[in-house]
Amino acid sequence: MTQHKKVFVSGCYDLLHSGHVEFFRQAAEYGDLYVGIGSDKTYLGYKHRPTVYPEQERLFMVRSIRYVKEAYINAGSGVMDFVPTLDIVKPDVFVVNEDGSSPEKARVCRERGIEYVVLKRTPKEGLTARSSTALKAATCQLPTRLDLAGTWIDQPYVSCHGAGWALTISLEPTFEIRERCGLSTSTRNIIKSIWPMKLPEMNPETLARLVFCFENNPEREDGFVSGAQDAIGICVPGLCRHFYNGHFWPERIQTCTDEPTLAWLESHLCMIPLQPRRQGCSVVEGKDITPGKVRALTSAADACWDAIMSHDLDAFGAAYRASFDAQVAMFPGMVCPAIMKADGTKATDTSTVTEAIARWSALPDVRAWKMPGAGGGGYLALVVDDAEAFCLAHAEAIALSIRRK
Repeated sequence: MTQHKKVFVSGCYDLLHSGHVEFFRQAAEYGDLYVGIGSDKTYLGYKHRPTVYPEQERLFMVRSIRYVKEAYINAGSGVMDFVPTLDIVKPDVFVVNEDGSSPEKARVCRERGIEYVVLKRTPKEGLTARSSTALKAATCQLPTRLDLAGTWIDQPYVSCHGAGWALTISLEPTFEIRERCGLSTSTRNIIKSIWPMKLPEMNPETLARLVFCFENNPEREDGFVSGAQDAIGICVPGLCRHFYNGHFWPERIQTCTDEPTLAWLESHLCMIPLQPRRQGCSVVEGKDITPGKVRALTSAADACWDAIMSHDLDAFGAAYRASFDAQVAMFPGMVCPAIMKADGTKATDTSTVTEAIARWSALPDVRAWKMPGAGGGGYLALVVDDAEAFCLAHAEAIALSIRRK
């Protein structure tokens, strides 16, 4: 009698829906299906909110699905919480959906000799496509932001060495916006505490100033002032650049909502999910800010804006990469963050970011890359020849939708 292969999948499965069931059905075509389920503690630590259904209820529901042979609550933590379960099950195949894939998962499978399979999200014939992200998006439409070039200039300790522009785009929440991943979730969470569903209809620049002042209230205990580019990037639609000159708030803001330009940007930008920036990680450790390095940052931002306005892909890729190189020259922790260990000593974490850059930058259709926000993990934002074709060829790649209004 032929022995069936063991197949493993993992996820939280909090808002269990037909998309999950169809994913289980497709995964079970590879063999006997075993499911690892994220614990309540892991979900809270990762999402910063409690689950809708507690872990034992989620375990009961998943075990009740006829395609599932057995299910377990994962004993690990974070996005790789399934590893202890993986080592218990010892599967032949590990299946992920297209937005759940990551280089780290692929590496874990490669080290253990496990076949790694990435499935496209396809609904059961005759049913509407479902995803937890889409279900959550139906209740929260707050945008996020992606910084394109010049960022860090919004901090006065940077712009005091030379004034310049920061470039951001406001993104529709068409994908799961994860915490500690460089997409300004701290500012977005501040907004959510005031307006849980969507931004109010008011002047975007006034709204951004209100958010900035609310986030940086005088009673803030950590003494840190969040950069204004986060609030502006979220609240101001389209492509935006803001000019900083030694102060927390920019001297002027310029926006672009030209449809051909925004569509052109969308056709050349995508993101790759990585592990979130680790707790205890510092990206400002070892910073080295000089007038010359700031000039490199501001010059790259100017070149980036000009390239976007002229729809020049070669120039855009070069300026985008030059901006990231200038950021890393001042803040090497964006790529190699310092990690405070339990014994009080510091280590340097290079695995997540450097491995991802090495992998994705080697592809011929990738023009440039950078870490969003402060870096240290989260996402790798890419400039590519054709974003639609790239996302079709690489299941883990995320297409971006710029907010128009």
